[in-house]
Amino acid sequence: MSAAEETVRAVLARVSEGRLRAAARAVAEIPSPTGREAPLAHLLADRLTAAGFAATAQHIDATQANAVGRLRGRGGGEDLMLYAPIDTLTTGDEALDVPWIGPGLRPDMRAGARDEGPFVSGLGASNPKGHAACVLVVAEALAEALAEARSQGGPELSGDVVVAFGAGGMPTNAVEAEGFPPRANTGHGVGCSFLLERGWYADHAVIAKPGDFVAHEEVGLAWFEVTVPGVHTYVGSRHRMPYRNPIVTAAEVVTRLEGWLARYPQRHRTATAAPQGVIGAIVGGWERMLAVTPALCRIRLDLRMAPGTTPQQTRRDVVAGVRRIGDELGVDLGVEMVLSVPATHTPPEAPVVRRTIEAWERTTGRAHEPVPDNSGATDANILRARGIPTARVGMPKATSDELDVDPALDFQRGMNTVDVRAMRRLCEVLARATVAITA
Repeated sequence: MSAAEETVRAVLARVSEGRLRAAARAVAEIPSPTGREAPLAHLLADRLTAAGFAATAQHIDATQANAVGRLRGRGGGEDLMLYAPIDTLTTGDEALDVPWIGPGLRPDMRAGARDEGPFVSGLGASNPKGHAACVLVVAEALAEALAEARSQGGPELSGDVVVAFGAGGMPTNAVEAEGFPPRANTGHGVGCSFLLERGWYADHAVIAKPGDFVAHEEVGLAWFEVTVPGVHTYVGSRHRMPYRNPIVTAAEVVTRLEGWLARYPQRHRTATAAPQGVIGAIVGGWERMLAVTPALCRIRLDLRMAPGTTPQQTRRDVVAGVRRIGDELGVDLGVEMVLSVPATHTPPEAPVVRRTIEAWERTTGRAHEPVPDNSGATDANILRARGIPTARVGMPKATSDELDVDPALDFQRGMNTVDVRAMRRLCEVLARATVAITA
């Protein structure tokens, strides 16, 4: 048996389903909506420190923080970063999430952990926290195994292992509520960017995010705001004055824009990506004053960008589409790109991609096949854009007839329920890739 395989087996011997369940529960119990990750970051930094990492909770501001640590090898090898974000897309606060999430919060939509047979559920228990728990347990087990091997004169890794838990990984701006930070840039990879700016680099990175496959590239995203002009007037004067209600016009714009978005993937499909777009918000008028029409209505949408497509190309595409809609309706629509995170690509022959695929195949006993039609973006885009070759690997959504809602079909349930058995398999992939790259 090779020294590398000995190390892998020593790590995996310490990764039990019980340990994974406890870790999943620990991270799910601490609320960490985007912008308020600091308490969870401190827990993770403390656990890394206790395991033997040189670790810290890296504050971006008073309420938002990353956790990061380094386990040093003997030197001379290449360093690997194991990365996972830790913020949840929704808050678990009924006052902020309802009615947009639904008529009320199910138990899985609230911060806190519940055991459901082989599953752990709670806000973000799978995405991102179940994946973060896998990174944490692998890091702890690796440190324990290497410490024992060192005491017996056994093998060490030559490269360093950096373990990072990033704040602000979700596609969201700041929550507008008391107690949340005033900075708008609390999401979209802000924690990952901050981490790298402060010198926490590595030669390679593996990010743990959902998907039972290894990805070497993924879509980027752009946000656009479409403005619909109208005339501000009063209901009592509708029949006596010029009347052009932008809310009514916006309904026509939204219908046509939705058709444009439905056709968009066919024009931008690649071998791995089918980039999607959705209209996520529409704002127009005073809810307190329904007797008048507004002079403007705003429509906002998220549009994903395929690898190889630049934000400027996407902007021109959207501008042309919106102008055509405006011409059809006889209205001068405005459109601006208000946010962009470019798509990124690591060559499939890069060592981190090859080693992670080999680890996946050894773990699953199957040949790896690229999965097409992806449209999810992660902090891997930040890592790659900053020059770190990155592979993404994760778990499939939990599925069971025992759950109240099928996680494969319900977006929130899929985010909030993790299968401990799948966690164990992901840990093996992470352990094998880590040892192969840093040995």
